Amino acid sequence: MTDPYPVRMDIRPDVQAFFDPATNTISYIVKDPTSDACAIVDSVMDIDYAAGRITHDHADELIRQVRARGLRLEWIIETHVHADHLSAAPYIQQQLGGKIGIGANIQVVQETFGKVFNEGTEFQRDGSQFDRLFHDGDRYMVGNMPAFAIYTPGHTPACMVHVTGDAAFVGDTLFMPDGGSARADFPGGDPATLYDSIQKVLALPDEMRLFMCHDYGPDGREIAWETTVAEQKAHNIHVGGGKTRDDFVRFRTERDATLEMPRLIIPSLQVNMRAGEVPRDKDGRPMLKVPLNAL
Repeated sequence: MTDPYPVRMDIRPDVQAFFDPATNTISYIVKDPTSDACAIVDSVMDIDYAAGRITHDHADELIRQVRARGLRLEWIIETHVHADHLSAAPYIQQQLGGKIGIGANIQVVQETFGKVFNEGTEFQRDGSQFDRLFHDGDRYMVGNMPAFAIYTPGHTPACMVHVTGDAAFVGDTLFMPDGGSARADFPGGDPATLYDSIQKVLALPDEMRLFMCHDYGPDGREIAWETTVAEQKAHNIHVGGGKTRDDFVRFRTERDATLEMPRLIIPSLQVNMRAGEVPRDKDGRPMLKVPLNAL
């Protein structure tokens, strides 16, 4: 491929995956093969929603691994504003440093859900809670390893796929071939847009490794998170094998109408649109809101 997507299949980053069974999320440590630099993709902060208690076991394991391997954290990447788990980005940043990055359309998400959660004027809707806002084709470095972002809206307005070397981190744009694709019925989502975004991912080289953000082990298979562009094109149950845009839109629309809201959507959105910071009340205490009949 040519600019704005400068693919480098000759670079093979070391990718270490961490599965969180509570949210079926996979987080990653991505290491530059020629230096001690690394990035963390889609971290998880633990929450007992019923008890109103937040802990950091999952993030602590990422931190332990970075330190044990003698790595230097440069980036904490969010592929999108997750609706099913809370980000641990600021907690990890406090421990290890690094810059927190997300797609520039976080501003759209903040505007939309700032209204849903009745946030006051103190809640900034300009993405300033993050260190870097990525646009389509934006490039950055992890040590000596070049990386870039592909804008892939449809699931949310701020979804980005991050590519470095022969590895692409697809967020919720795609699931494993037998899992298909993510829903497109959240505010700002659109199934036709999601189909077009998936085609951008499938236009990457066939040998490109694709790393999922979630896996649910369809039909009882073991949890998995790595596939390739070639496997997705041939076998993805929602978009593979030549399925058309109309086919996908019809299927996705009908299926999304049957889905319940994610269990953690209310705390996740409030926290993740703030780059992982928990909102606080007027007295400075961590506090979440529950808007009624708004989602």
